[in-house]
Amino acid sequence: MRLSTRHIVLLAIFTLFPGVIATAGNISVCAADSLAHAQEQPAPEPRNDGTAAVVAFEAMPEVNPKAWVDSAIVHHDSAQDSRYTRLTEEDYETVAQMLDVDVAAIKAVVDIETGRRHEGFWAPGKPLINFDLTMYRRFAPRSGVSLSKAKKAHPEIFRRPDARRYGSYQAAQQARLDAACSIDTVSAYQSTFWGMFQIGGFNWRKCGCDSVQQFVALMSSSERAQLELFARFIENSGMVDAVRKHNWLQFALKYNGPKAKARGYHKRLAASYKSHCKEKK
Repeated sequence: MRLSTRHIVLLAIFTLFPGVIATAGNISVCAADSLAHAQEQPAPEPRNDGTAAVVAFEAMPEVNPKAWVDSAIVHHDSAQDSRYTRLTEEDYETVAQMLDVDVAAIKAVVDIETGRRHEGFWAPGKPLINFDLTMYRRFAPRSGVSLSKAKKAHPEIFRRPDARRYGSYQAAQQARLDAACSIDTVSAYQSTFWGMFQIGGFNWRKCGCDSVQQFVALMSSSERAQLELFARFIENSGMVDAVRKHNWLQFALKYNGPKAKARGYHKRLAASYKSHCKEKK
């Protein structure tokens, strides 16, 4: 007798999870059918442009955890998602040791340079981005991209982010980046500012990466990776000594530019550092 895909899936579930009958009640046939359908879908062909790690999340079937709550087949791993939502004390300590600076100093920099919420991602696997049209006009021609043809084929690249159309500002920026990537990945990545520290993709070498694709893959992997990229960036840009000596004005002028003093970055860094020193005591 030839078994259908549905029967094979159910048989596998009962074999691997015998307790599921007692704990989850009747398994929804619709849920099993959905899982079978997801398994039958052909896997997307891998790209040959070195971005396999970046698109890993896109290759996974979309699953709504709420639709599976009674099936005991798929569970939501909140611990796995935590790497996209917070930095741990261990992360701060490790990076501080890498740079030979005190933990309070690195925390102060993170406080001021990443904003109050310390967010590095707008969705799992999707780092905060700012696709910069000025940078794109500079880097795209270097990769042989015709700006006039690009504008005709993908006008959304050259428009302001349309949050109403895409649902959020970040989703709109992602749409612009995706459109630019469909023409040329390298120039699109280089023209974008990434993660909680908004490091320009064109700085991939200063972040210790072998390519801009590796830079984006790391940016997309975790907030810890974003922190380490930032550490390498300030180290290779000659800023660590200022952090080590708590010379906040010098650091702010190098990292935030000549207007940093007028905007009070150094005072905010000093105040944050003092606050974290008190916490340690």
